[in-house]
Formats: sequence, C-alpha cells, structure tokens
Amino acid sequence: MAQLYFKYGAMNSGKSIEILKVAHNYEEQNKPVIIFTSGIDRRGEIGYITSRIGLKRQALPIFDETDTYDIVKNTDPKPYCVLVDEAQFLSKKHVLQLTKIVDELNIPVMGFGLKNDFQNELFEGSKYFLLYADKIEEMKTICWFCPRKAVMNLRVDEQGKPIYTGDQIYLGGNDKYYPVCRRCHKNPPIK
Repeated sequence: MAQLYFKYGAMNSGKSIEILKVAHNYEEQNKPVIIFTSGIDRRGEIGYITSRIGLKRQALPIFDETDTYDIVKNTDPKPYCVLVDEAQFLSKKHVLQLTKIVDELNIPVMGFGLKNDFQNELFEGSKYFLLYADKIEEMKTICWFCPRKAVMNLRVDEQGKPIYTGDQIYLGGNDKYYPVCRRCHKNPPIK
C-alpha cells in the first residue's frame, strides 16, 4: 500500500542528496520514478535538483498551475515512486494532489524539504505535508556554531549578521542561511 512520506530537516541536512540517492536506487532496478521540484527555487537552473556536494539532476518544476496528479496519471510507464524536492514551497493544493497520487494511483510519494523558516514558522507546503503524511522523518544535521542538533535556519545578511524579519521566502545557501540549534538561533555567536 502506497504512503505519503515527508522527510524534513534544517539547511545542510542532506535532503537533496537523499532524493538523488532514492531515485538512483529505484532506477538501478529498472523502476522509473518521477522527480518534481519547486519552480520557485531559482538558485540554479529551474527544474534541477542540485546538491551541495555537486550532484545535479533534472526534475519537473512545480508552478502554481502545475497539476502533479495529472502528470503522474498520464505518464507511461507508471512510476514506482514520486519524489518531490523543496516541498516546503508547495501550496496546499499541490500537497493534496500528491495525496491523490498515493490514494488513487497507489504510488508512494516522498516529499523532502525544510519544516520551518528563519522565523521558526511553518512553510505552507511543510504544514500540509505534516498534516497529511503517513510517515514523517527528520533528517538531522548539526548546528553551525555548536555540537547540538540543528532544528532551525538562521538567515544572515552580507556581513553575516542575523536577520529576524523579512519575507518568508528568500532563496540562498550557506551565504544566506545557517542550520542552527534553538539556543544559537536566539543568540548566535557571530562577531
């Protein structure tokens, strides 16, 4: 029986490399997959998943008008699994389309993304993955500043100073965000 999975973690927890690994494992056994990623993420080329260690793979971008259910339903041969990177940027309607893939097409869906933003608020996609997922797994990483587990993302400016206000979505990597523990989020040891 297919299930909806949500694998979340702070920045640098290995989400993108994990999705690439899962896709490779299916395809090595001649089991096709469909990989989606958010069309919002424009850090590199749109429609690509890029890991911090340099691996890269094309994926179908999800825009507001994208219907993931229709795409998967009309794909031949049917995929063995649907993988979604940057799941935090999805809308409620997209998460509901993914649940329909699981429930009506009996195809497992694995979403990978951040749980919370730099202000420690849930992203829309993460909220609905947390509500609808059959299985939820935290991907762990360590705090940028100390040996504790990172559970938040700290946004920084060009000088490396913490930022606690602004738009929820502001794309960036290690130049804009650090994975941090709760203590270091409140009081980062930045000079």
